[in-house]
Amino acid sequence: MEEANRRRKLALSPVNDSYGEPTFHTVFFRASGLLSGLLVIQELSRQFYAARAWIAEDRIRHAKMTSYHTALRKVPETMNLHQGDRLDHYQIGSLVARSGMASIFRATDTRNGQPVAIKFPHEEMESDLVLHERFVRESEIGKRLDHPGVMKVYEVPVRGRFYAVMEWVEGRTLRKIIAEKAVPQEVAIAIVFGVLQALDYMHDHGVTHRDLKPENIMVDDEGRIKVIDFGIASLAGARRLTFGDLSEVMGTPDYISPEQLKSQRGDRRSDLYAIGVMLYEMLSGQTPFSGSNPFAVMNDRLVNDPAPPREVNPHITPEMQEIIYRALEREPDKRYKSAEQFMWDLLHEDEVGSPERNERVDGKEGKSPIARRVMFYLALALIPVVILGLLMHVLRHN
Repeated sequence: MEEANRRRKLALSPVNDSYGEPTFHTVFFRASGLLSGLLVIQELSRQFYAARAWIAEDRIRHAKMTSYHTALRKVPETMNLHQGDRLDHYQIGSLVARSGMASIFRATDTRNGQPVAIKFPHEEMESDLVLHERFVRESEIGKRLDHPGVMKVYEVPVRGRFYAVMEWVEGRTLRKIIAEKAVPQEVAIAIVFGVLQALDYMHDHGVTHRDLKPENIMVDDEGRIKVIDFGIASLAGARRLTFGDLSEVMGTPDYISPEQLKSQRGDRRSDLYAIGVMLYEMLSGQTPFSGSNPFAVMNDRLVNDPAPPREVNPHITPEMQEIIYRALEREPDKRYKSAEQFMWDLLHEDEVGSPERNERVDGKEGKSPIARRVMFYLALALIPVVILGLLMHVLRHN
């Protein structure tokens, strides 16, 4: 009697056959649902990081604009320095740069006639504890570094107001050089090599720049470089400073690494990623990731591979393209681990090789959102077909 009831219940069950085993349709739909769910989770994860990048970029833009306009309103009352004025033992020269947080003047040290750059934080920056600490840390980082490829920051034992005195660097920014003309490969390699030498020294001293870009690289007439602006640099062992809304993403959209977009602090490999972007830009005339706005640029590097630089500039050697790829790996663990490794490949380009990278070969096609979406849904539609074939194969053999 009990056996008859059990068989009756099984017969009425939509998920088991008469022997209590899962039916073919049950296995099929469960497996299909599981794989479809995994794909949906992957797509949701991509959208999540894209949304975070957009929100962070919007916060940065809003904070910078607010700070900039506030600074402009306060310039008449805070920047009361004029060319020819004297501050401590410095003769103030012309105003050379101004941002939302500070202004930089060229000046002369009256003790020895040496030209220097003096950076004055704006009044609201001095009153903001976090921004003030960031300015102090920038000065401290600069003072501890002594390398020909790094801008020096001088000690000022006695001063009438809060400011930083830095080495005056002659030359042009790398941004101006890129904008003027195409950069020959040998010149680009020399510039990158000089920056890597400076980075190798900085990293050995526990400093990560975190905002490397052409605007922060000075090049003189002899081709010598200087790394400047340590405004958001990090120091190993130091307390982490945040900027409130700015704390989630620090860097510049075209050069920021994928891990920094995911709110990670960034390390030496993040600096090497930025170098890879600059090398790509110098050799091809464009940055590896593009978009109609900063959000699109940042999102592009999270989901796409860069277009092969050789397709943009056929004169780039396959080995140089491979060096760029290694620097631009999305996962930090696959990237160059040190500036020394990067320099070794540049010095031994003929030993680098050019392994097949299928995901890079179709880089341009892969960057089409429509093509990617069509491929996604085609793959999704093929899942049940593949599962059905596997199940029929298993059932046939059983």
